[in-house]
Amino acid sequence: MHEQKYIDREKSWLAFNARVLQEAGDNTVPLLDRLRFVGIFSNNLDEFFRVRYAAIRRLSLSGISAEKYLGGMSAHQLIKDITEIVIQQQSESLRILGNIEAELEAENIFIINETQITPKQECFLKDFYMQKLSPELVTIILNDLAVFPVLKDTLGYLAVRLELANDEVRYALIEIPKNINRFVVLPSEDDKQYVILIDDVIRLKLKNIFNIFDFKSVSAHMIKITRDAQLDIDSDLSKSMLEKIASSVKERRIGEPVRFIYDNLIEEDTLQFFLEKMKIEETDSIIPGGRYHNRRDYMSFPNLGRYDLLYKPNEPLPVLGLSLDGSILEKINKKDYLVHAPYQSFSYLTKFLREAALDPKVTSIKITLYRLAKNSQIISSLINAAKNGKRVVVQIELQARFDEASNISYAEQMQTEGIELIFGIKGLKVHSKICVIERAEEGKTRRYGFISTGNFNESTAKIYTDVTLLTCHQGILKDVSKIFEFFDINYRVHRYKHLIVSPHYTRTKFIKLIDREILHALAGRKTHIKLKMNSLSDFKMIDKLYEASNAGVKIQLQVRGICSLIPGIPGMSENIEAISIVDNYLEHSRVYIFGNAGLTEVYISSADFMTRNLDGRVEVTCPIYDHAIKKELIDNFNIAWKGNVKVRYHSYKLDNKYKPRNHHAPFRAQFETYKYYQNKIEIAEEIVQKTD
Repeated sequence: MHEQKYIDREKSWLAFNARVLQEAGDNTVPLLDRLRFVGIFSNNLDEFFRVRYAAIRRLSLSGISAEKYLGGMSAHQLIKDITEIVIQQQSESLRILGNIEAELEAENIFIINETQITPKQECFLKDFYMQKLSPELVTIILNDLAVFPVLKDTLGYLAVRLELANDEVRYALIEIPKNINRFVVLPSEDDKQYVILIDDVIRLKLKNIFNIFDFKSVSAHMIKITRDAQLDIDSDLSKSMLEKIASSVKERRIGEPVRFIYDNLIEEDTLQFFLEKMKIEETDSIIPGGRYHNRRDYMSFPNLGRYDLLYKPNEPLPVLGLSLDGSILEKINKKDYLVHAPYQSFSYLTKFLREAALDPKVTSIKITLYRLAKNSQIISSLINAAKNGKRVVVQIELQARFDEASNISYAEQMQTEGIELIFGIKGLKVHSKICVIERAEEGKTRRYGFISTGNFNESTAKIYTDVTLLTCHQGILKDVSKIFEFFDINYRVHRYKHLIVSPHYTRTKFIKLIDREILHALAGRKTHIKLKMNSLSDFKMIDKLYEASNAGVKIQLQVRGICSLIPGIPGMSENIEAISIVDNYLEHSRVYIFGNAGLTEVYISSADFMTRNLDGRVEVTCPIYDHAIKKELIDNFNIAWKGNVKVRYHSYKLDNKYKPRNHHAPFRAQFETYKYYQNKIEIAEEIVQKTD
């Protein structure tokens, strides 16, 4: 047996983020998209510290022996290891950012600082500062404050040091405004484009900001704090869930610090002043960085009209047989359809809801909502339905991490419009992606609906790969209705004929499916397991996959993020291969395929193989009965498996090695998936032409 049975999930997650950073460092990725990947890397790291690192820190401080939760490692040692990995990754990200900036300069795009501006640019910035920036600035003089201000973990700050004429040193804090784009596009000069960060505009104006002081010198260095983002929800029975979550979100701003990043050129006395005042201890993650933090802002770097430096966007393709002009319900009544975003248009889902909102025969709409777009068409359609007298029931997850405030706002809006809201179940997050409508047809109720692997969110549907089944299968949709009954009365556990539902059935059902493959293998029948998911960290499921491997079941895993399973180890996992694809789109769909000795079964799911998804959330896994859709999902899996461009192997070394080409032509899975759908349309058009 291999000495190591599992990969620590935190280290595996950091290896995933290193794959994102690889995209930023990849010369074949368009330059402005490389900047976007720097931003995604930084944003991911922020969330990691706010959630996972914070949880381990809590374990470390609790005195609980956490080895059994952390694969045999102490929380204290894991914190130390994480900090070392992150310091190395931050250093690599700065190196990559420097390379990108140099390549941008070769394209006549210059990111400059306050020491490099021309008189013409200074004139422009003077006006920009007076009109836009100055009114937004919050500046605090710190020395004489009785209570040190709370620094928010979503913001960047400039730590200012003033040395006065009498040699006294004063410290100040400037909050970098969040509601102004961090990047200021300056007027072009000599066919060259210039961008400056707001931080440097502030540095340029330091003398103006502090002109009431008689100072000899003034300097400003960036600092950033990350706080524990765990919601501590109080148990006051008199408060509604809406009030409790709103209160917890407000409390989050004063959560315990878990990471402090500073410009490594900051003066030692300034650094010590802030560490002391903010009560940051050596046990916290203190990370030296460069001149700029909050690099997640690079996700919204201006495109400067340089579309040649961006991935060429693919127009979402139509779903064969479905039209955005005709009735979708009429089509679904005859057969099932699959929508695969972003290759195909998410608009079919909003069209479904808009049609249901207007259809006089539709009596009710029930839907679960987790993360929503900023100006959600889904919400508009549901409000429209309520105004048309439909009964609209919405289960909205108020604890969708970092989307709580947005979901509270939407919940209040829907309540005002008479929509019935369900706020979840004590101890369980609702992560399922389901919708069912009821329609009166010939004196009977007929159900229509959809089940998805991803959120009902028009914005993320442009970059997250997800599949949604549009169906009129009455058995499946009766099960969906039962889930809404469970939301309402959660002490009653329903039986489901078709769907696999967490927290009651998912683990046992998947274990049964794997056991069946083991029996087939032991009987000498051909069999296989193909699983596509975001994360695989549940030890019991990993052990079951090891057991299947030892029985001779061939297992292919596509795991984008955390993979605690170690593939390819003789005597443990020699029949398991595991890959990760990180590319222009975020791989997000969960598809589970079981060979079943030739009688292949295919499922789509909202659940990963993580303990929280199997045991601690309401998740839905749906069987695919339509043969054409089954084939499509298997084809999609096999296309991704054939990929050799953006594919990395999972291994115990966490080295993110790319899958070798072995003299094969480049095969980029996401591009080939788009071509797959294009080809289907072309073949269908040829058939139509021939029959005409």
